[in-house]
Amino acid sequence: MQYIRRVLFIQTQGENAGAQEISKLVGAGLSERGFEIEHLFFYKKSNTFSEPPRTQYCIAGRPKNPFDALRFLWTLGTRIREARPDAILTFQHYGNTVGGAIARLVSPAPVVANQVSSPLSMNWPVRAADLVLGTLGTFKCITVNSVGMFHEYSRYPANYSSRIRHVPHGFDQKMTQLSKTEARERLNLPADVQLLGSVARLHPAKRLDATIRILGSQPNWHLALAGQGPQEQELRLLAVEMNAAKRVHFVGELAPEQIGDFLASLDVFVFPTQAETFGLAAVEAASAGIPVVATDLPVLREVLSYEGKPAALLVDASDDQKLAEAVSRVLSDNKLRQDLVESAKGLSTRYSVPAMIDEYERMLRALHLPQSTAFVQ
Repeated sequence: MQYIRRVLFIQTQGENAGAQEISKLVGAGLSERGFEIEHLFFYKKSNTFSEPPRTQYCIAGRPKNPFDALRFLWTLGTRIREARPDAILTFQHYGNTVGGAIARLVSPAPVVANQVSSPLSMNWPVRAADLVLGTLGTFKCITVNSVGMFHEYSRYPANYSSRIRHVPHGFDQKMTQLSKTEARERLNLPADVQLLGSVARLHPAKRLDATIRILGSQPNWHLALAGQGPQEQELRLLAVEMNAAKRVHFVGELAPEQIGDFLASLDVFVFPTQAETFGLAAVEAASAGIPVVATDLPVLREVLSYEGKPAALLVDASDDQKLAEAVSRVLSDNKLRQDLVESAKGLSTRYSVPAMIDEYERMLRALHLPQSTAFVQ
C-alpha cells in the first residue's frame, strides 16, 4: 500500500479570508509533520493575499466568458495531474464541486471535501452538485467545522452523511503589542471615539449594512470595516445616506499579521452575519479580548461559548434597534464586558491549531491507495 504523503489543497480565490486562513494553518501544520503540501487556487483575487509556500494559480482572474472557463478547467486538470497527489483537500463550495469533480476525472487520489461554506451561501445548482458528488462517492471524506453543521449535513442521504467528519477549526490568536491608541494611530483611525468594527468580506450575506444603519441613532459611534468585496460601494453610499460618511472607516483588506492591530483598536466587534458555519472572525476577536456582539445563530451559540458560558452577546441582528441596544449595553456595562472577555479566554484552548492538525493527520493517515494507482502518469 502507498500511504498518504503528498497532499494538494484546492481552493477558489486567493484572498485574506477565513477559509484561506484555515487551509494555510492546516497546510503549515501538516508540512511540519512530514507531509508534502502544495496549494492550488483557481485565481488570485487580492494583490495583498498572503499566500502560503508552494502556491499556484490556474488563471489570472475570475473567468469572464466561456473561453476563459474552458481554459480554466483545462489548466485545473493539468495542475492536478502535474502535482501527482496522494490525497486532495478541497475547500469552499466551488473548490469542492468544481475542484472535486475535475480531480476525480484526472487523478485516483482520494478527495477530502471541507464544508466551510454555509448552505445559505450556495445557490441551488451548487448545492445540488455537492449533494450528487457526495452521494456518488466523489468525496472520500467530508469535514464540517461545527456540531450544528454536522447535524445539518447528517440529514443528507446515508451515502453522503456516512462520510462526514467533525473537525473543529483551530485558530492563531490575533494579538499585538500595541495599545489601543497606538493601534488606531497605525491604522489612521480616530483616537477619542467609541469605535465599532468588523472583519469580513464586504458581501450582503455579512449584513454589514446593519452596522452602518445603527450609527444613525448614535452620533458618537464610529465604525471600522476591514475587508474587501462586492458590496463596498453600496456600503459607502449607505454611509452617506445615514449622514455617517465621516464616521465609517473602510480599512481595506488586511494581512493576517495586521488583524491583531485592528482588533486592538476596537471597543466592540460587531458580527451581524446572516449565516455561518463557524464564525472564525468573531472567535478571533473574542479571543483577543474584544467584546463581541453577534447574530443569534445556533452555530454561534455553539462556537462562541466556553464551559457553558457565553463568550459573546448574541442578538437578533436583523432588528436594527436590538442590535444598537446590544452594542450600547456592551459599551456601558463594565461587568458584562468583563464577563464576555473572561469567558472568551477559553476559546484558544477549545479551538487549538494542534488539535485541528491532529484530526487532519489522523484522517490522512487512514487513507491509502493501491500501489498500482498511486499516481497518474
